[in-house]
Amino acid sequence: MIEMVKYLKPYRGKLVLVVFFSLVAILFELYLPTLMAEIVDIGIVQQDIPFILQTGGLMLLCALMAISLMVTVSYFASKVSLGFGRDMRKRLFVHIEHFSLEEYEKFGSASLITRTTNDVKVVQDVVNMMQRLMTRAPLMLIGGVFLAISRDASLSLVFLGALPILAIVIVFIARKAIPLFSALQKKTDRLTLLLREGLTGVRVVRAFNQVEFEKTRFNEANEDFRDTGIKVGKLMATLFPIMLIIMNFTNIAIIWFGAMRIDQGDMQVGNLLAFIQYAAMILMSLIMLSMAFIMIPRAQVSAKRLNEVLLTAPMIKDPESEEQGTFQEGVIEFQNVTFRYEGAEKPVLRALSFTAKPGETTAIIGSTGSGKSTLLQLIPRFYDVESGSILIDGVNIKQLKQSTLRKKIGYVPQKATLFSGTIAENMRYGNEQASEEEILTSLETAQALEFVLKRDSGIHSQLEQAGSNLSGGQKQRLSIARSLVRKPLIYLFDDSFSALDYQTDRKLRDALKKETSQATILVVAQRVSTVKDAEKIIVLNDGEIVGIGTHDELVESNPVYQEIVASQQSGEVGA
Repeated sequence: MIEMVKYLKPYRGKLVLVVFFSLVAILFELYLPTLMAEIVDIGIVQQDIPFILQTGGLMLLCALMAISLMVTVSYFASKVSLGFGRDMRKRLFVHIEHFSLEEYEKFGSASLITRTTNDVKVVQDVVNMMQRLMTRAPLMLIGGVFLAISRDASLSLVFLGALPILAIVIVFIARKAIPLFSALQKKTDRLTLLLREGLTGVRVVRAFNQVEFEKTRFNEANEDFRDTGIKVGKLMATLFPIMLIIMNFTNIAIIWFGAMRIDQGDMQVGNLLAFIQYAAMILMSLIMLSMAFIMIPRAQVSAKRLNEVLLTAPMIKDPESEEQGTFQEGVIEFQNVTFRYEGAEKPVLRALSFTAKPGETTAIIGSTGSGKSTLLQLIPRFYDVESGSILIDGVNIKQLKQSTLRKKIGYVPQKATLFSGTIAENMRYGNEQASEEEILTSLETAQALEFVLKRDSGIHSQLEQAGSNLSGGQKQRLSIARSLVRKPLIYLFDDSFSALDYQTDRKLRDALKKETSQATILVVAQRVSTVKDAEKIIVLNDGEIVGIGTHDELVESNPVYQEIVASQQSGEVGA
């Protein structure tokens, strides 16, 4: 939790005001019992009505001032805590955006969502509480103890019996609460994960009649979360009654021994009443502190989870000084590239070497799991190579800033990803300055113009989240159009034609040749028909290049490619 304090630096001014106004408000509150004692010992004893009215009016003024100041404290505390929450969410989001795919896989999207929302809210609430309680309670405790001792030092010894009991209760509950809070946050992650899976995979769930299974999975996680929450709730619920019992027994002891001192003539009634008020303030401040100490463990768990994200440095970093290059051609060169995923026993790709030139299409084909998509993801540095190097126009991509590199690339992922908003907004994701004419041209090339114009608002038609109101083929064509709007030097198509029928596939590839004649194109595909016209076909098998050539050359000489061609031809005949 201490690590979070540095993020409050922008709010130092408001924090100073919170402490100052809290101090002044508490001074007014601490003055009230003294005034009450004077009314009893002077006004009532001497039957001095003007004195009672004057002192009563002063008490009313002090109470109003204290209330006004505490409202002001609450206002500034809320400003600080909400501002802190906003800044923390922004800081987390920006930091996560710089993660490589390995960091995303390490945490998981469900956990990152929970940390950015639920954990930030927990810490934000504790920041708010600490401003209002952790400044008020210590000041009230110190002031109450000082004034109680000044009233009657002997009677103050009653607190010596109450304070150790309070301390034991707080320590006991805190030790029990910390592991439960940690478990609660992990179970929140699990709930978010199952909810996200159930919502995003609703079609698959229904197609396989697994609605009841998903309900059972979610209910089990939900009940597990509930049970842990109840344990925490019970533990927290015991605190306040115990505090009240201790507080009431302390008051009984004060009244008992105070009455004895009044009877002996060592104390006045007004002083006893004031002492009882100060005792209530002391015990109330201890209750507030105990509540704060109970909430802090949960915030510590959340703060630790936030720090885990913030202290995770992205594995892929920009170089301190960027190597300058012309980048007018887009020649891609793999030099003995090897790559393995973190924790994997063997590399996914081994000793790959080839060159992809502008003006020609380089196709990559191979069996499932041969490393085709991984190869493509190395070029925009979604992952970094283990050994070897990847050059673009003779410059190692590690010597380029990621933004510089990716501006030159139009990437179409295997799974078409669209965002909620209009079709035009999705197209401008590739180029913010793109005109409507450029968007329409790109849509026409991607064979998407016809179905787009059939919509009521054309390119201004709304898309639902993830493009759920489109078919798979339509989403793929829009993704291809988005990359065309960018007009990059390099196009990376990661099995981006798989949802298209053969006729549309053919039309699209013919249109792409005209539109991208000067660019470097790398295509990952499963279908031979998609790659057969490529100037260069790279055949991958178990992460290694086992053949490079044209379709005709590979059909004649490469057994792996021959097997792929034969399997697809037999499949088509069977169909």
